[in-house]
Parts: sequence; C-alpha cells; structure tokens
Amino acid sequence: MSIRLHLFLWEKWQKSDGMSASASLLRGLYAVRSELGGRGRQRGVPTAVSFTSTARFPFLLHRRRSPSFSRPLSSAPADGAVASERDVADAGMDAVQRRLMFEDECILVDEHDNVVGHDSKYNCHLMEKIESENLLHRAFSVFLFNSNFELLLQQRSATKVTFPLVWTNACCSHPLYRESELIEENFLGVRNAAQRKLFDELGIPAEDIPVDQIVSLGRILYKAPSDGKWGEHELDYLLFIVRDVNLNPNPDEVAGVKYVNRDQLRELVRKADAGEDGIKLSPWFRLVVNNFLFKWWDHVERGTLQEATDMKTIHKLT
Repeated sequence: MSIRLHLFLWEKWQKSDGMSASASLLRGLYAVRSELGGRGRQRGVPTAVSFTSTARFPFLLHRRRSPSFSRPLSSAPADGAVASERDVADAGMDAVQRRLMFEDECILVDEHDNVVGHDSKYNCHLMEKIESENLLHRAFSVFLFNSNFELLLQQRSATKVTFPLVWTNACCSHPLYRESELIEENFLGVRNAAQRKLFDELGIPAEDIPVDQIVSLGRILYKAPSDGKWGEHELDYLLFIVRDVNLNPNPDEVAGVKYVNRDQLRELVRKADAGEDGIKLSPWFRLVVNNFLFKWWDHVERGTLQEATDMKTIHKLT
C-alpha cells in the first residue's frame, strides 16, 4: 500500500498570527507526514506529501481528471493504480529503477502540449496504459556539442526499463510534476529539468550548464514500444547545448559515453541499420537524426541556433 497526499493552495500568501499561510500549511503538512509516514512506515507504508499553488499554476483549477492519476486513499489500490513493488520486482528492475518508477511523477499532456494531469513513471511507460488511456507525457532530449562541434552520445545502462543498452543523445528524461519544472514561460520548466538530469546522469554541475545556455529548438510527438510490456509515448522537447564540460557518468543510468563527428554518427547509424556489432539506437534519437539533426548541426557550427528554433510546431513522427 502506498499513501500520497497532494494539496492545492487557493489561498493568498498572507501573514496570520505571526506566521505566513505557506509556513502554517507547511507545518501542518509536516505533521501529517510525521503521523502517516512515521507510524505508516513501521507498517511498511510509504507516504508522500506535497503541495502546489494554484495561483502560480491556474491550469490546475481546470485540469481533466482520470482514474490513472486521481486515486482515493484506501488500503486497496484502485483500478489502474500503480502496481505493487512485488509486481515491479517481477519485471526484473533493479532497486534504483524500481524507486524511480514509483517516486517520479511525469507531466501528462494532450497532443497540443496542454497539461492535463500527472501520473507515475511506471504507468506512463506501461504499454497497456499507453494504449488503453492514451497516456502522453512531456519529455526532453538534450543534444550536447563540445567546442569542436562533436555530438555527445550516451549508451543507456543495462538496468534501464525502456531501451537498455541502446545509444542515444546526451540525456533523455522527463520534467517532473513539481513547480520548478512546470514553468511554461520560455520553456523554463523543461530546461530546469534538463539541468537536473544532466547532473543526475552525467555528473555535470548546474553551474557548468546555466539554464540560459540551453536552447529549445523544437518539439516532436512519437510512440515507440520497447518490448512486450514497456514503451514510450512522449511529447519531446529537443534541447541543444554547445559547451565544453567534464563528464562523470552515473553507472545506474549510463553504460558508456562518446563524442562523434558527423561521419562517425553516419557510420553508427549504418551499423545500427545493418545490425552490426550489436549497435542499437533509441527510437527518438533515430527520428531526430532522420528528420532534423544534420541541418541543425549546420546551425551549431555557424552559431545560429536561434534561427532554427521552431517551438510553435509539434512534429508528429513515426
């Protein structure tokens, strides 16, 4: 059993009895967390408490609800609720990936990239849920070039739930359902998430890649099964960075890294197409390579990335 409480703030941030409304509520949340988390954890009940300001994110007042991301508090899971930890363990996940599947809440969007709710990383990558409920979540793919205009590639770790050991762009992940990663203005939420994951996966500190150096170039929408159970259905932001960085890859996320020039990337694609050396490419990376990457590479070399930006179009690719 898992208990999650999510509170929304409709109140104004005013002081009351010497304490701000936010501080007063936060103290109350800690009390709730202590009560449920303290006693609950002795019974093996994980508990999470969070809150979101509807004043800052007014779309939450009108968001569509679905059984997959709106669940009652009860001792038995509702239909479509997140699977038990035993179920996930049966899927062969290691401890790190299992924890992320339950803790991470992805942002659900419609095909126009409007936020409609949130759901667990588990549900968002379960093909049964993707097909039956058309779950679509927001994602990002980072393309990182060094000062020689070589592209950084990452080989995903063997323990990744979707597409293990495939080669892909520098960093691929999801903004989470939290205030800092829901900011729509200038796509700041997605860029904040990219900065976070560049550190998580590649060990690149935030100060080495300031958010204002992350260029949002475009968006794609795609669906791709990984195996019989897992897959992706993402509205993917394509983010470009030109910067020299020091890498310290996280082995839970990354099996290998390398920089490639254009010819080396073409050779890698050829080997993947021919099935040579066991090389495989992620489906989203292949879509970007086939449709955009080489012409955008020209802009990288000329320093004209802003000229290539098109954030109005959502490209539906297959």
